[in-house]
Amino acid sequence: MLNFDFHNPTHIAFGKGRIADLAKLVPAQARVLILVGGSSAEKTGTLGEVRAALGERHHATFSGIEPNPSYETSMKAVEQAREGGFDFLLAVGGGSVIDAAKFIAAAVRFEGDPWSILLKRGRNITAALPFGAVLTLPATGSEMNNGSVITHRGQGAKLAFSSVHCYPRFSVLDPTKTYTLPPQQLANGVVDAFVHTVEQYLTYPVDARVQDRFAEGILQTLIEVGPRLLTAPEPVYDDRANLMWAATMALNGLIGAGVPQDWSTHMIGHELTAAHGIDHARTLAIVLPAMLHERRAQKKDKLLQYGERVWGITQGSEDERITAAIERTRDFFERMGVPTRLSGYGLGADAVGPLVAQLEAHGMVQLSEHRDVTPEVSRRVLEAAL
Repeated sequence: MLNFDFHNPTHIAFGKGRIADLAKLVPAQARVLILVGGSSAEKTGTLGEVRAALGERHHATFSGIEPNPSYETSMKAVEQAREGGFDFLLAVGGGSVIDAAKFIAAAVRFEGDPWSILLKRGRNITAALPFGAVLTLPATGSEMNNGSVITHRGQGAKLAFSSVHCYPRFSVLDPTKTYTLPPQQLANGVVDAFVHTVEQYLTYPVDARVQDRFAEGILQTLIEVGPRLLTAPEPVYDDRANLMWAATMALNGLIGAGVPQDWSTHMIGHELTAAHGIDHARTLAIVLPAMLHERRAQKKDKLLQYGERVWGITQGSEDERITAAIERTRDFFERMGVPTRLSGYGLGADAVGPLVAQLEAHGMVQLSEHRDVTPEVSRRVLEAAL
């Protein structure tokens, strides 16, 4: 096992009716700027519950944060926070709203050009406004980590950053808030959490048995509940609760402690979203199977372990078992209604070159746990995903 530090200060309030806990989770004298995406939080009544829980605290709402939140929209919220003297942010939504909250929290107190926060991957953040979250869409795990991804639409760039100053103070996780989600968003959440887990698990062995078993448990849970989420005639609380907690556990730092991590699938996926507007989770479903085929030699030992422990694959040669594990992964994504080929999104071979060029422009030239995913390897992966 590799050396590691693990610290996660986010307080989780999990379960039915926990939005009422905002009354004690948010500081009594806070001036709160609520951040939301579209109109769903208002229509479903979640925003009303939030406002009621805030009671007499001064608060206002900023709406319009997009899926794959933009730098441009986030800067409008920064302006409102500064002008209104708000000293606490409350993100109500999914990972996009929470990601935006992290950037807004850092940018409000940042001296200089806030875009440099993204260019320097957050290393120049020295302070941030405190913020909390009310999760309505389980997927990214942003509710319990310090990372964020922001898109600059003017520059066609989608960049990630992280900072110790950007952990949520708390996150409220009420599985009943997922009851109104459409099937596509539920499917995206399952795939997103699955690939987050794989990026930290499918690398090379370091005898981190606890982390491996935790990761395998998350993957098995997603495989069990994922298809049921799409076919159940009515929402099943326990399935929604297990999805919500699995997505949080997939990226709160626990399963990634003391193990090598990959993230090359994510970096290529970000370019697909920036260039073509494909949902983040769906870009991961496109890239991952092709990436695993391309790097099956480097990942041989963990692919065999993954095949046996997660999918129960024990018959055949090592090569046959690896192929079967990768194909079972692709089939699972397809069963979740998520296409795994670029052609499924109307993209052909002419899309590959510009995507590779963007990877190079953003410095993504030595990706993976071995730093051996060069632009040429990324090209082969994208071509294999056609």
